[in-house]
Amino acid sequence: METIWYCLVAMMIATYVLLDGFDLGVGIVHLTVARSDDERRQVLNSIGPVWDGNEVWLLAAGGTLYFAYPALYASAFSGFYLPLMIVLWLLILRGISIEFRGHVQSPVWTPLWDALFCLSSFLLAVFYGAALGNVVRGVPLDASGYFFEPLWTDFRLGRETGILDWYTILIGLAAFFALTEHGALWLVVKNTGAVQQRARQIARQVWWGVVALTAVVTWSTFRVQPQAPANLAAHYWGYIFPALALAALFSLKWFLARPMTERDDRRAFLSSCGYLLGMLASVAFGLYPYVLPSSTSPSYSLTVHNAKAGEYGLRIGLVWWTIGMALATAYFVGVYRYFGGKVSTKADHQGY
Repeated sequence: METIWYCLVAMMIATYVLLDGFDLGVGIVHLTVARSDDERRQVLNSIGPVWDGNEVWLLAAGGTLYFAYPALYASAFSGFYLPLMIVLWLLILRGISIEFRGHVQSPVWTPLWDALFCLSSFLLAVFYGAALGNVVRGVPLDASGYFFEPLWTDFRLGRETGILDWYTILIGLAAFFALTEHGALWLVVKNTGAVQQRARQIARQVWWGVVALTAVVTWSTFRVQPQAPANLAAHYWGYIFPALALAALFSLKWFLARPMTERDDRRAFLSSCGYLLGMLASVAFGLYPYVLPSSTSPSYSLTVHNAKAGEYGLRIGLVWWTIGMALATAYFVGVYRYFGGKVSTKADHQGY
């Protein structure tokens, strides 16, 4: 049962990354891809109906984590208190940047919120990547199951690690490039004209950075977290996840290199989704059974076995979780179908 919930938590996080990931990517390229106020409203209208709903999956993932692995939730949310507060404020800043920009017509007001939208999206992508890097690398858990990390120490790996070191920053940069690619491809799907052409050009350029960082991150992870190569050596079927990521990455290049039709645009975006899914699934497979490795001693690590909730609660909760997720999924399918197609090229609604 604990393994089922491990897969469900991983699936919830992956869903959040796929959906809110393109929102973050759109924010990152916002100032580059749009050159006028009408174009910026066009960009915002491409995520306007869905951006706040996409963040629901972050809450759902946190709730699932709390229910299934309360020990992990308690340990992680206490040890990562500072970066969690930073992420919370960045989420708030990003949300109000979208909503506030259209309320006052001023040569200072609108550009200010546009810049804050871009900055908060960039920092969120990097911090999410750094958070994933901390989980993969491990944290200094003690015998009680708790830990404390400063924001940084000497940026090197060891017993006295900080939240930011060379490895977590590397994962943060990889997340930044991957989500920039993801967001640019969403704009290609949802827009036409100059915005679409600039977004396509950004996607083509960023692809090379995604490839380079994928190679460096994979090599570094195998050195930093020995559980990953050990799991692959013990279970060869696990190679399907990195193979999926690689296949999606190179199919993305194929679609970007072609004279793109509307169908190719969608396939390129779906390839980006496949790449993100493959990478996240590789991480989940590589870490199992750890949910939070300890850099102090392997015996202090939190696993699916010692961090789980009671067996009875997990079984009953699975029924209610299935019902709730079925309703949420139906809602999101309806929303995306209703707001499907290209956005208007005019500043028309949403107050953006």
